[in-house]
Amino acid sequence: MSLQGSGTRPQDVTGTTTAPEENGAAQLPADLQDERLIAGHGISGAVGAFTARLRSGDLGSVPVVVGLVIIWAVFQIANSSFLSSRNLVNLTLQTTSVGVIALGIVLVLLLGEIDLSVGSVSGVAAAVVGVTFVNKGWPIVASLVAAVALGVLIGLFYGLLYTRFGVPSFVITLAGLLGFLGLQLLVLGKDGTINLPYDSALVGFATRSFLSPAMAYALVALVVVAYALSRWQGRTARAAAGLSAAPNSVIAIKAAGLAIVLLIPIAVLNGDRGVSSMFLLFLALVVVTDLAVRRTRWGRSVFAVGGNVEAARRAGINVRMIYLTVFAACTTFAAVGGILAAARLVAVGQASGGTDVNLNAIASAVIGGTSLFGGRGSAYSALLGALVITSISNGLALLSLDSNVRYIVTAGVLLIAVTIDSLSRRSRQAHGRA
Repeated sequence: MSLQGSGTRPQDVTGTTTAPEENGAAQLPADLQDERLIAGHGISGAVGAFTARLRSGDLGSVPVVVGLVIIWAVFQIANSSFLSSRNLVNLTLQTTSVGVIALGIVLVLLLGEIDLSVGSVSGVAAAVVGVTFVNKGWPIVASLVAAVALGVLIGLFYGLLYTRFGVPSFVITLAGLLGFLGLQLLVLGKDGTINLPYDSALVGFATRSFLSPAMAYALVALVVVAYALSRWQGRTARAAAGLSAAPNSVIAIKAAGLAIVLLIPIAVLNGDRGVSSMFLLFLALVVVTDLAVRRTRWGRSVFAVGGNVEAARRAGINVRMIYLTVFAACTTFAAVGGILAAARLVAVGQASGGTDVNLNAIASAVIGGTSLFGGRGSAYSALLGALVITSISNGLALLSLDSNVRYIVTAGVLLIAVTIDSLSRRSRQAHGRA
C-alpha cells in the first residue's frame, strides 16, 4: 500500500500505526519507503512494497512475464511440441540475434530517442564479415573486428549529427536505414548471397556449441552464489553506514527464487542439446549492460538525461557524451546481432537485416517494458521482449500459419504493451513515482 501522507499518521504493512520518523512518512522517495518497509518487516515488507508499486502503476516486468506465460500456455495447448526440449533450444537460438539488437534499442529508448536503422546496420555488418572472410580471405577475427568497428563508427556519426546539428534521431536513423541498406547491397556486389563455411569457428559457435549439463548446472550455482554474496555485501555495507538494509531471510528467498528460475529451463534444455553458447553470450551481454546501466555513473547519467535533459545538463552531466556513447552502443549491438544472425543461418544475403528485423528489435524493447517516454527501462526488457516476439513467431510456425498472422499478432501485442506503458506512466505520476 502507498505510504503517501494525507494528514493522518501512516500505517505500515501490518496495519499498525507508526510515527512518521519511523517510516519516513510522505517526505521519503518511493524507493526509500520500500527499503524501509523491507528492512523493518522482512518478507511481509517486501510483499507490501511490491504491492504498493503495482497499485501506483510501477508494473516493471510483471505484464510481460504474465503475457509470456499466457503465450506459452496457448501454444502448448495448440501444439504439444511447443514446450518440448528440442523446440525450446531452437527458441533460444532464434531469440539471440533479435535480443542483442534489442539491447541497443533499450539504451536509445532510455534517452527518449529511437534508432530505425538497426536492421540495415546489422545487415551491412554481416555483409562485411561475409565478404572479407569468405571472398577476401581475411582471418575471422579481423573480419569480426572490422564489422563491429563499422557499427561503432555509424553510432558515433549518428550522435555527432544529433548533438552538433540537432537533427532528430528519427530522421537521422531513417536516412541510415536507407543509406546502409544501399551500402549492404554495394558490399555484397553481384554475388548477392555469400555462404559462410560450415566448419568455421563462427558458424560452429552459433549452431553447434552447447554447454554440457554439468557445466550448465555449475554455472547456475555460480550465478546464485555470486548474487547472494553481492546482496549480502550490500546489506552489510548499508548496515555499517546506519542505513536500512534487507534482512538475510529476504536475501535467501530471492537467491532461492533465482535458483528455481534458472534450474527449471536448464533442466528442460538439457533434455535436448542443452544451453547454446550463443544464447549464453546474449545473457552475458544482458547482465553486463544491466550492471553498466544501474551501477555506473554513465548508466545513472543515461537515466538522468532520459528523464530530463535540461536538469541533467545543469547537474553537470556531459549530455553530448551520453548521446554519443548510447548511439554508438546501439549500432554496435546491431552489428553484433547481425553477425550472430548470419552465423546461425550460415549465409549472408541481400535480405540480411531486412524484412522485420527493425520491427522485432524495437517491439522487443517496448514489449519487454522499456518506456517510449524515456528514463525507464531495463536491459532485461530486451531478453523478455525478444522471448515474446520469437515465441509468437515460433508458435505460429509450428501451427503452419502464414506470416501475415504473425504480423497481426505481433502488432496487437505491441499496441497492448504501449497502452500499458502509457497508463502506468499516468498512474505513477498521480502517485508521485514518475
